[in-house]
Amino acid sequence: MEAIASYFDFSGRKTDLITEVRAGVTTFMVMAYIIFVNPAIIAKPLGLDPVAVSAGTALIAGIMTIAMGVFGKYPFAIAAGLGLNAVVAFQLTAQGLDAKGAMGVIVLEGIVILLLVLVGFREAIMNAVPLSLKRAIGVGIGLFILFIGFANGGFIVSGCAPDSTTLGFCDGTLVTLSFPVAPAQFVFVIGLFITFGLWALKIKGALIISILVTAVIALVAGVSSVPANLTLAPTFTTLGNFDLGEVFSKLPIITALLTIFAIMLSDFFDTIGTVTGIAAEAGLANPDGSVPGIKNVLIVDSVAAIAGGFGGVSSNTTYIESAAGVAEGGRSGFTSVVTGILFLFAILLAPLTQLIPSQATAPALVLVGYLMFTLVKDINVADIEDGLPALLTIILMPLTYSITVGIGAGFITWVFIKVVRRKWSEIHPLMWVVSIAFAIYFLTNEITTLLPK
Repeated sequence: MEAIASYFDFSGRKTDLITEVRAGVTTFMVMAYIIFVNPAIIAKPLGLDPVAVSAGTALIAGIMTIAMGVFGKYPFAIAAGLGLNAVVAFQLTAQGLDAKGAMGVIVLEGIVILLLVLVGFREAIMNAVPLSLKRAIGVGIGLFILFIGFANGGFIVSGCAPDSTTLGFCDGTLVTLSFPVAPAQFVFVIGLFITFGLWALKIKGALIISILVTAVIALVAGVSSVPANLTLAPTFTTLGNFDLGEVFSKLPIITALLTIFAIMLSDFFDTIGTVTGIAAEAGLANPDGSVPGIKNVLIVDSVAAIAGGFGGVSSNTTYIESAAGVAEGGRSGFTSVVTGILFLFAILLAPLTQLIPSQATAPALVLVGYLMFTLVKDINVADIEDGLPALLTIILMPLTYSITVGIGAGFITWVFIKVVRRKWSEIHPLMWVVSIAFAIYFLTNEITTLLPK
């Protein structure tokens, strides 16, 4: 015990073993929902076994959270990132990539982030992108997740008549409310109120509790049933299921590079915001807001992205839910070690995924979307220089099912408004480069037609 206390500096961080264990359990309880939500998002679109996705999600989260505790020495937990998994499930597959190709993109973006951290280029990127756009990216992803939650719950459906869409127009509305009439929809609505109620009451483990309770309701209501060929043991068929070259063979080079870049950007800034915010809450940040030893934290987080792609479960990233453990007194990496060990034990829960329908996990997506949306309060929307680019970033992500489109539109608009107002000096050179690259991305089809055959 003394060796553990010494390695994790319990005295320096004013904590003890019991407090760290309690904090680790708390963090796990508020994060365990990802074991069921991740397969609910990516399994069907990628044609993967939900049980394998669940087991892989718990495995990678366990290993990387322990690594964060041992090497990063902070109470930060890691798991498959919500928002990024939606990109894998919807955007990358829409671009023609299969499961291996999509996970290959995740491995590549993780490698890029790792290289940026190792060469110290992090500061340059942080200084290049305005704070309003960083926050808008998080808000946009939140609305994307919320939209997916309502769609998975059967509450929002397409309003277009079959085969009626032409150049964005259709007989009806692109999306519309599907007023609850079917048992599955009522189960979703009930689950939504259970989730909201538990969270409002600040019940620990609110999301995982709501998922399990709603799943039971779905079974009783006949919305779901026990599969005849129920798998009783976890499987790991997603491990190693990635292909680094597919994105370049199936997409134009500029599209491939910008797809990797956009996902990397989202992953990178989400981590920075999470780490600095939680460290400050724990009293572990410097007076200027910087975090001592953040390089080790970012290295582990970057490797986690790579590990998520290697594991076939999408990019893994540092979770804002780690704040729950900090609120319980967690101050050292041992909190993360405890959380990681619990994730490894949770592999045994993977077979339960077969009993949990989308109507049970959808309410959790709606609530998580709301939590990410709260970042909007820190954006100066009244100033057109910040507000308009932020709006385009936020709204185009859910409307186009593409994080890349949202980021690109925001970047280009921000630079354009600065140019119009002749504020050239406020535009970082990297913003010029990236905005021009996104412009080329949006014009890829037109440019391709002009190139010699």
